[in-house]
Amino acid sequence: MSISTLEAATPASPDPAYRAQITAWQAQRLQDLTSPDGWLTLIGLDWLQKGVNSLGAAADNSIVLKAGPAELGRIELAADGTTTLDFAPGVNGLVDGQQVRHAVLLSDQDGQRQPSLVRVGSLSLFVVDREGRKGLRIKDRDAATRTHFQGLDYFPIDPGWRIEARWVPFNPQRTLPIGSVLGTVSEVPVPGKAVFEKDGHSYELYPIQEDPGSLFFIIADRTSGRETYGAARFITTGLPHDGKLLIDFNKAYNPPCAFTAYATCPLPPPENRLDLRVTAGEMKYRGEH
Repeated sequence: MSISTLEAATPASPDPAYRAQITAWQAQRLQDLTSPDGWLTLIGLDWLQKGVNSLGAAADNSIVLKAGPAELGRIELAADGTTTLDFAPGVNGLVDGQQVRHAVLLSDQDGQRQPSLVRVGSLSLFVVDREGRKGLRIKDRDAATRTHFQGLDYFPIDPGWRIEARWVPFNPQRTLPIGSVLGTVSEVPVPGKAVFEKDGHSYELYPIQEDPGSLFFIIADRTSGRETYGAARFITTGLPHDGKLLIDFNKAYNPPCAFTAYATCPLPPPENRLDLRVTAGEMKYRGEH
């Protein structure tokens, strides 16, 4: 598991402190991605049917797992959306760290807490809710995508891509339709837009706000599908201050969909498809599925 910076046109030379900052960010990014619960462990996304769903590695299950016991148990999806799990005899499973035989499973959209986490050996799974459709996100810390990960590649660190944008707040707040790789579209609140200059041209980017202390950008540019992942890259920034927002494209990173076919990544809105080459940040994954 490694990080590398590929040769490209020589950018402006970063000062040692800034280089150290970006290098540390890249190292943390690698650590998060390759962790035992990171995106590289994702081996399945299976949608639940109303009623009883059997799951396990045996081929006769409703949901066939790529790892784990032949018969893991049964998950029942009730008409009201309640999801309950019963482990199969002989399976020693945990739900939220407790050894149980039966449990009601909360999804990732139930209240303010984390979804119920089921663990059996190297497997973990939890219920996701996407536009009212419930499914199981299944992970395996021994997944080949993790154990045979080929590392991350980056454009050379370039301080010229650390840009101070002008922040234009929206009052009232607007919404943007954000699509996903599943074909769903959600209207998402957008608090404002960032306007910046590059090479004599003006560009705009629209963020969404998933956390109170940060902004989240889903972007594409003229490197997309060539040097960088085709669908999108992500950038997370701090909040605007005094009408300015710092966007560091050296911290642009690939969505989980670049590494696994089982993620449900958002796609950039038309407003965030930049007509320029953003030669900064994370490049296309060399082991792209």
